[in-house]
Amino acid sequence: MTGRKWGLLGCGVVLAGPFALLVARLTGLDAGTPLAVPMVLFPYSAVLGVLVLGVLLAVPVLRSWWAIAVTAALVVTQAALLIPRFVPDSRSVPAGSAELRVATLNADAGRADPRALVALARSERIDVLAVEQLPPGGVTALEKAGLGALLPYHELHPEYDSSIYSRIPLTHSGPLAAGTAWPQVTAEVTVGGHTVRLVAVHTYYPLGDAKRWTRDMTALTSVARGSGPDTVFLGDFNASLDHAPMRALLAAGLTDTHAELGHGWARTWPAGNALVPPLVQLDHVLHGSGLAAVSVGERTVPGTDHRAVVAVLALLP
Repeated sequence: MTGRKWGLLGCGVVLAGPFALLVARLTGLDAGTPLAVPMVLFPYSAVLGVLVLGVLLAVPVLRSWWAIAVTAALVVTQAALLIPRFVPDSRSVPAGSAELRVATLNADAGRADPRALVALARSERIDVLAVEQLPPGGVTALEKAGLGALLPYHELHPEYDSSIYSRIPLTHSGPLAAGTAWPQVTAEVTVGGHTVRLVAVHTYYPLGDAKRWTRDMTALTSVARGSGPDTVFLGDFNASLDHAPMRALLAAGLTDTHAELGHGWARTWPAGNALVPPLVQLDHVLHGSGLAAVSVGERTVPGTDHRAVVAVLALLP
């Protein structure tokens, strides 16, 4: 086999993964299947496609026009799927709109530094904080660190794996009636004359059981359909924007805050590893049409393998 054929074969082998992920992305084959795990790497597969296309164009011996055409088609399709999340929505927020400042953090079974989390809540002037994987010991540690003085209202369910702290009084709070692996926690707050429904999310994980994770996402989608425009789902979804179940949840009337503001490649996991930087976004703030994003960002809290997501949402008249 000639060097040209070996080179083209190598390019084909490299592109096999991106092609497989593209097919799964277009068809939704990741829902309930092991493809849900590598689907978080879809943006990286797009970068790989661009690199291979560049090699085919730059190296004369590999300049096969059919290979270039096929690779270009792959890259264009990937770009069409990814570019919208990098383009901010044009919707404007009326001056003087009431705002709700929210944050979410997976505390990694209580390993998150409680003083750092309290400092984050204070510096960001958080109104509502959703915490996942917070065991009873973590609840006690946060109380000792002073979180109760900042966010005195709470719906704490360490046995269910998600909890809500709030500066604003909570109403209609408790476990969410949905068929998830463990109950999600829900509550309502009143801001600027709006009653906002909150759902603190922690789904099952696809690496453990992709079908169970898909059922969790489907259950949340059913809840979202009946939640109205003043709704915020925030937490660890164990899903990226490329997962079919996440896209179904968004289609039920929710907007991803990062994508809305054009922050298309946020990364929240894994955190806290000196050798491996955060690679994928599993933690999200989603909201209904009655709200609009003002700002969003990720914050590092020592001790946990997730980054916190902090968002400011405006209530629309």
